[in-house]
Amino acid sequence: MFGQLGAPELIIILIIIVLLFGVGRIGKIAGELGSGVRAFREGLKGDEEKKTEEPTEKAETEKKTE
Repeated sequence: MFGQLGAPELIIILIIIVLLFGVGRIGKIAGELGSGVRAFREGLKGDEEKKTEEPTEKAETEKKTE
């Protein structure tokens, strides 16, 4: 059904979206989407850092108890 979308069809769709929402609202939505993606990526990096830090923290606590 949508497999045959070409450049002219996409341009018409974009024009309709701009007319419906306006340039300001589209920019605001895009900015919020970008900040959400950035926060998601930082959250993933934080989880990876926690996984790498946990074994070293356990080793340090074991050294302190000995």
